[in-house]
Amino acid sequence: MRRARISALAYLVGSLLSISPTLASAADSIAINSAFSQLVATPSLADPSVIVIDEMSGEVVFQSNASSPRKPASVIKLLSATAAYTYLNPSDSYTTTLAAGLDGKSVVIQGSLDPWVSYENKVALKMKRTSLERIEFNALSTIKNLNQGSTKNSTIYFSNLYSQDVAHISNFLRKRHLSIALKRVTNQVAEEKSGEKLIVSTSPTLEKILDWTLTWSDNLLAERIARLASVAAGNTLDDAGVEITFKSMLTGLGIPTTHLVIKDASGLSKENRVTAEQIAKLLFVLNHDLKYAPILNGLPVGGVSGTLQHRFIETAPTAVGLVRAKTGTLNGTTNLAGIVDSGEHQYIFVIIADRHNKSYSVTEKVRATVDRILGKVAAPLLPQLIPIILASETNTVSTS
Repeated sequence: MRRARISALAYLVGSLLSISPTLASAADSIAINSAFSQLVATPSLADPSVIVIDEMSGEVVFQSNASSPRKPASVIKLLSATAAYTYLNPSDSYTTTLAAGLDGKSVVIQGSLDPWVSYENKVALKMKRTSLERIEFNALSTIKNLNQGSTKNSTIYFSNLYSQDVAHISNFLRKRHLSIALKRVTNQVAEEKSGEKLIVSTSPTLEKILDWTLTWSDNLLAERIARLASVAAGNTLDDAGVEITFKSMLTGLGIPTTHLVIKDASGLSKENRVTAEQIAKLLFVLNHDLKYAPILNGLPVGGVSGTLQHRFIETAPTAVGLVRAKTGTLNGTTNLAGIVDSGEHQYIFVIIADRHNKSYSVTEKVRATVDRILGKVAAPLLPQLIPIILASETNTVSTS
């Protein structure tokens, strides 16, 4: 598998060419053991769960409490993304429409379980999303225009909306003391009742949505995408369905699900449980199957993008651009799972520190410690290899 996108390599070329051969040498197993032994012994991390494996061979280079069930926080989004690429089509988009009703006293909201829908219009405009708030106000104004300002005996029909979306519309009507009926119908009935289309909004492709979800750790998107995957896998559109989906998916990938507990797909629940070993094995599978390559490409890059854009810059500057990982944060939980480049080698690592003090200062100390340890492992490719790899990447893109 290609190690990174051309853009990521191009970003690093200038600095790599000036790095000395000494700094460009890879960390060996002894150095890794030394570094991560220091990590797990750090009091502020409070006995974390850690594993490091060789990306190529799958050999475990270091582990401590690796089979202990811990709180994954947002690291669980790796499972949501994997489920999406397992059961859904990454090139699919989702459309939501608002139409005037043919009876002159209704409007019809026809959805497609679009995960990209945002609740607030201000947020939607900033992120170029569909706004449920915009749909609600347009639905209300349309009903009033059709009925000389009255909403009496009017109806909003809807199909294929998430329960949270329906609750949002219901709350919108209740806050304004409107007695407009809100009725769920099938897609076919929604189509039959629809007249002129007033709003037609189509999301980006699922691949682009997932890229955003992982880069910025979007909780709502992760939840919705996991539910879409659950339905596609033949399970229910709820947390129970997501748990069944995740477990059967991991089993299919040859990853044991012992101790795995799934209460949501975003990682907000403190009842979720995974082991560092399970996440490491998943990352190993993702890194060796081209179907899942966009997941790793969507991970934040240390000191460069997403939830890692401000990490490593001061704590471990030599690791900037060399760590791709999913963050995971809750009160008392600071996790990181991904891949670190170490010269010509790569190592998959999972660090779950879910028992430390909940104060902000301790959380920052844990992050800094993790960054510095990864900084001891991280090393760029040898400068003489850069032109060869860039040429290889360019040829791959031009012929694909």
